[in-house]
Amino acid sequence: MSSKYNPFFEGFTFKSGVRLENRILMAPMTNFASEENGVVSDEELVYYKERSGGVGAVVTAVAYVIRGGKGFINQIGAESDDKIPGLKRLADTIKGEGAKAILQIFHAGRMAPPELLEDGQSVSASAVAAPRPGLVTPRELTETEIEEIIQAFGDAARRAIQAGFDGVEIHGANTYLIQQFFSPHSNRRTDKWGGTIEKRMAFPLAVIDSVKAAVKEHAKDPFVIGYRISPEEMENPGITMDDTLPFVDTLAEQELDYLSVSVQDFWQGSIRDEQDKKSRVLLIHERVGNKVPVIGVGSLYTPEDVKKAFDTGVPLLALGRELIIEPKWVQKVEAGETGTIATSLTKDDQGRLKVPDVLWSTIMKTPGWFPVEDK
Repeated sequence: MSSKYNPFFEGFTFKSGVRLENRILMAPMTNFASEENGVVSDEELVYYKERSGGVGAVVTAVAYVIRGGKGFINQIGAESDDKIPGLKRLADTIKGEGAKAILQIFHAGRMAPPELLEDGQSVSASAVAAPRPGLVTPRELTETEIEEIIQAFGDAARRAIQAGFDGVEIHGANTYLIQQFFSPHSNRRTDKWGGTIEKRMAFPLAVIDSVKAAVKEHAKDPFVIGYRISPEEMENPGITMDDTLPFVDTLAEQELDYLSVSVQDFWQGSIRDEQDKKSRVLLIHERVGNKVPVIGVGSLYTPEDVKKAFDTGVPLLALGRELIIEPKWVQKVEAGETGTIATSLTKDDQGRLKVPDVLWSTIMKTPGWFPVEDK
């Protein structure tokens, strides 16, 4: 291995005490591979086993914390205790290959497709429709329902602990329910859950407190609590960096193990202002990186891409699509075999890469998502 890649393979210890063997994680990616009822499937285990051998940690595809928060077909469920055995199989599979296992948890809110919900009715902070085709106007959550969902996040964290995971990542990004409470587009409430930026922070902070309480009560070993955030929204009114920077200041005081910044490209500037070219990942790292570790992600394909990102001082990086194309990315860098790292797919690669059927179909139907060669 070239010495310039040495920073990839330095160990890292979170505030909680959980230690990673290296600084590269597998990013959370929906894989559409669980059973219809949310139980982890054999197909899903094969997919994760193939990708867990080199990275320091795997952040799983997102799991819903209540049935009404389901956001995808064939999605992992963490909403009831009968899911614990399947979750344990998943944690054991990831950890058996040497990586730490982190379960991402969420509620889809108004982004839940109505056909996946038992009553066809999504919910959110307010009855404001998402500007996306195929979605219904959500019903505004009652105070009681808000408290129940907050508790459901804590219950899901408890199930992750009982299943043997090393941590959970609270999914506060990508326009889902936690972000919906923070967003001035989707949250028009006038009670304690909405209005000022401080009140729009109340739900995310209550979720964090619920998870922390579950960890304090149930975890016997160090346990990671991470939080994923989207820096901006396209909508008007929507989340801007003037909202996000005070929010990350507050998040940095919550004793979290990390903040993961959800963007399509590590170097991506503002999605609201074409003139603002500053990387959102770096803005957040520069703001709070001295208090809470930041995980960067986004279009980091080659070892040189990853080295350039590490050179900024961001301590942890996550690879997503790169690990679908090349499951042995980390091992090949460590072995000095960077020239053999795959950078594209062929239509015949599904079996070799152990990609679940629905995910593979989605890849093949989504132009530009992956480089696909006609071979």
